[in-house]
Amino acid sequence: MISISDKAAQKVQEILTGEGKDPSYFVRVSVIGGGCSGLSYKMDFDNQSKEKDQIFEDKGIKLVTDLKSFLYLCGTELDYSDGLNGKGFQFINPNATRTCACGESFAV
Repeated sequence: MISISDKAAQKVQEILTGEGKDPSYFVRVSVIGGGCSGLSYKMDFDNQSKEKDQIFEDKGIKLVTDLKSFLYLCGTELDYSDGLNGKGFQFINPNATRTCACGESFAV
């Protein structure tokens, strides 16, 4: 499962509303090669499901990932920080064995 924190769910809803996206849109999260540690997170809004997508819903937000990315993201929580150490979405991934200093990439 992939989950989302209360703060991240609120921020996603604000963005969807602010961009005028209809209720068919969801958060697509994936893992791509790259970054200091070898793998990077990618997050987009989408409204087109694919055949092997893994679909989760938490706190009223639909989270979708492809099957390959799910192997890296299983158990991950999407969070949002607006503190002094940086603003933005963060992935709290229990599968990551190493992350880079900027938090943009990871390794398993």
